[in-house]
Amino acid sequence: MAWLSPALWISAALFAWGPAHGNSGSSEVPPAKSREQATVLYTPSDPFRQLEEILPTPTSVRSPSGAPGQRYWQQEVDYEIEVAIDESAHRLSGSETITYQNNSPDELRYLWLQLDANIYAPDADRQLTATAPNFDRLPYRSLERMLASADFDGSVKLTRVAWRKGELAHTVVGTMLRVELPKPLAPGKRFSFEIDWNYAINDTRTVPGRTGYEHFDDGNDIFEIAQWFPRMAAYNDVTGWQHKQFLGRGEFTLEFGDYDVEITVPADHLVAATGELVNEKKVLTREQRERLDRAREADAPVFIVTPEEAKQNQAKVAKGTKTWRFKAENVRDFAFASSRKFIWDAQGHDGRADATPDGKADPDAKREVMAMSFYPLEGERLWSKYSTRAIVHTLEVYSNYTFDYPYPTAISVNGPVGGMEYPMISFNGPRPEADGTYSRRTKYGLISVIIHEVGHNYFPMIVNSDERQWTWMDEGLNTFLQYLAEQAWEPGYPSRRGEPRDIVEYMASAHQVPIMTNSESLLQFGNNAYAKTATALNVLRETVLGREVFDYAFKEYARRWRFRRPMPSDFFRTMEDASGVDLDWFWRGWFYSTLHADQAVVGWTEYTIDSRDPEVEKGRQKSEREATPESLSERRNRSMRRLTDELPELKDFYNDYDELDVTSRDKTRYRELLDGLEPDERTLLSRKERFFAIDIENVGGLIMPVILELHWADGSREELRIPAEIWRRNAQRVTKLVMGTQALVSVRVDPHLEIADVDLANNSWPPEPTKTRFQLYRDDKGPNPMQEAAQSAAQESEAP
Repeated sequence: MAWLSPALWISAALFAWGPAHGNSGSSEVPPAKSREQATVLYTPSDPFRQLEEILPTPTSVRSPSGAPGQRYWQQEVDYEIEVAIDESAHRLSGSETITYQNNSPDELRYLWLQLDANIYAPDADRQLTATAPNFDRLPYRSLERMLASADFDGSVKLTRVAWRKGELAHTVVGTMLRVELPKPLAPGKRFSFEIDWNYAINDTRTVPGRTGYEHFDDGNDIFEIAQWFPRMAAYNDVTGWQHKQFLGRGEFTLEFGDYDVEITVPADHLVAATGELVNEKKVLTREQRERLDRAREADAPVFIVTPEEAKQNQAKVAKGTKTWRFKAENVRDFAFASSRKFIWDAQGHDGRADATPDGKADPDAKREVMAMSFYPLEGERLWSKYSTRAIVHTLEVYSNYTFDYPYPTAISVNGPVGGMEYPMISFNGPRPEADGTYSRRTKYGLISVIIHEVGHNYFPMIVNSDERQWTWMDEGLNTFLQYLAEQAWEPGYPSRRGEPRDIVEYMASAHQVPIMTNSESLLQFGNNAYAKTATALNVLRETVLGREVFDYAFKEYARRWRFRRPMPSDFFRTMEDASGVDLDWFWRGWFYSTLHADQAVVGWTEYTIDSRDPEVEKGRQKSEREATPESLSERRNRSMRRLTDELPELKDFYNDYDELDVTSRDKTRYRELLDGLEPDERTLLSRKERFFAIDIENVGGLIMPVILELHWADGSREELRIPAEIWRRNAQRVTKLVMGTQALVSVRVDPHLEIADVDLANNSWPPEPTKTRFQLYRDDKGPNPMQEAAQSAAQESEAP
């Protein structure tokens, strides 16, 4: 899904696509299980326990290294589609031919398809399972949406399901369609069939979602159309058919294939879509085609349709329709947008990444990518400045960390959908105010959402994970790369997710579940699947593995699984295989538990070498004795008259004896000791090092590396970075030995805030004072009811 932001564009608020958050308490065990989960998910007493008992057993399809196996397979689906938009009725009708290639080793008796628009049926599971809102403070818009959703029927109306010899028996099951085959489809065989359908398009103002139309006061619409055609469900080696019902949160699991799509819209509409436009001479003017040619070589965005032209287009409605034809190869989905309001700008981009995983340039990479933006006049001042630039920036950064962008276009469209991604096209929401001004939040919200949604081309549009089951595998990885792209945009970019310090409130909260939880069962959806996963990867890169090792492993994962379907175990295993580091403890802690990081320095003990020289050691003991504070009783007893003052004969040898005085016997024993030592042993006795045994507690339970900052007496600082394996024998408390030649003044753990430590108050020894501020205010007394009534009466009498 899209870029979850606090902004209005894609609020996870009431009556949006997803159900409200649940209210169950925290748990260390996901409520849903699959082959990627097991009964024992995390054992706090054994955090380094290997994941072999949890992860699925490797096969010839998925290797133990995390790479696709020698017998890896996946299905293929090709689509030929004709679709039309009725602007006045706000209705979509379509006809498609689906060709399904069975590359599995299994015989298939029926096929499953997704009817995602059925989520808009009044009796859809999403509606029936939605929980009550908070009526203590219900926004007007939420009530409006609640009432509209109860009346609107946007479900799919199937009018024909057939093959070359006649009708096909079929059954609609919620958001899924089962089609019975005339005979079982054997491995290696293909089957073609046809479907005709139509449905009402939702008005996103009252019935929001990932698709729909936006109606403007000038009478025009912007259509952003997605999840609009019956699509094949995925069939894979892990789950078989992935036909889990679409409830709104868990997105889509799809197969790759080729698309040939004809889109019929009003004659004055511009259409942006997945794939390449193949009939541009029929739908574009000569001037528009010439501008496109100039844009391919331009260093800055070029208007294909200018703001002035868009203003003229939206002023009147042309008669008739126009059909736009797009073709797309090896994509898993298809979406499009259509409107007469669009401004259109474009810029060519060299699609080659700086280097391949082996560090060499890829001479076969497709170089030309057209970065394009479509937006109405209402968004022009912000969008013409940032949108296409953000697309190009995203492709550059993401390709450097993954693989060359393989598609010919990358598009950002401004319309009713706040943030949503599809192959080669994304829908993004932020706009300036009516006067053209915009807030800092809107500016960076637009840049970030474009980076995020365009970035989804890599995950999951190419690295084709199962979104319906595992949100984190695309949203989390994409949010991590979004953070890297944001930081490469400008110094001090206000990234919301990725920095460990920004996740501590969530990590310390009780209302959460592990990352390895099914998409529909996640609590604090954005914090879990987006922020925690992105932060975990940032910590893995910066603190655990280091940038060079992490970047190589992450790029290898992307390379292995581009245009394939990875599972969580493939990611975990590939990262370990390519990095050469055992990370099972990391996956256990960050992905399979709700533990948090809270390391505390609880003290230290200083040790020095006893020289055994009586002159030195007894002298030291005397100094320590003299430095011992005098007790209150001793101080008050100074003037007390003692019995020995009256009877001095009571004194004897021991009254003048000091056990710390050096005797000849002490000296003899010391000489005898030295005579019995080897030369190197005598040298050790004279060493001046100090040994500090620093006690550290793992209060939060999450295993993390220990980063210590040591402050020495001369004012210098030293940083000690200790791998997480220091906790392997005792996960609750460890003692770390540090050596120095001077006094240790203080110790701080996690000085750079890199492990998401939730409590900084216990990070230092000696403890540092907590500093805060308070405000003064006047306790003004407000008017009482009698005074208010008198004031109201006076105002009424003065009114004309």
